[in-house]
Amino acid sequence: MHKMEQVQRLLAGMELVPVDEVVPDLELEEPFDTFEANALAKARTVAQATGLPAIADDSGLEVDALDGAPGVHSARYAGVGASDSDNNSKLVAALKNVDAGNRTARYRCVAVLVGPEGREIVAEGSCAGTITLEPRGGLGFGYDPHFIPVRDGRTETRTMGEIPLDEKLAFSHRGRAFRALAAQLESEGVGLESENSTLT
Repeated sequence: MHKMEQVQRLLAGMELVPVDEVVPDLELEEPFDTFEANALAKARTVAQATGLPAIADDSGLEVDALDGAPGVHSARYAGVGASDSDNNSKLVAALKNVDAGNRTARYRCVAVLVGPEGREIVAEGSCAGTITLEPRGGLGFGYDPHFIPVRDGRTETRTMGEIPLDEKLAFSHRGRAFRALAAQLESEGVGLESENSTLT
């Protein structure tokens, strides 16, 4: 529900319905090696199954010292079914011998809308930052307690886990991606208020 809450705030004029409420047994896979391909795959599957425009995203953390890992595998970095704690523990272990100045990273998000008629709109957002080995804050999820963002050219003193949601959405990777998606919809003359969409 973390993602649903964020996206609903970002697309406030659009009626969003979780895909589980429409087609609860639909299986969505993320087999590809890019965020865009995974997001499009999920949205295409849902649009075909529901006959409604489908919104999906794929996002993750890319750490430079780890050659971009965990990347598209962020949610399952420590294995299929891994918890946030499992993933964070693996991240900290991988970076324990890396100097703080070299623990640069970024959150990336690709947000898409796929219509049942085949329309596809893709938008992307990112947020640069650094990784701290000591977790702080309980306001986020995923790697948020270990991610210190760069905001307006300055490194924050707080982790993403210490920043309230409304403030975070102003500059986060997901906030930027979905605002860019909304802007593209409006530029194509599609008002958000006219869309009823399933969210994957």
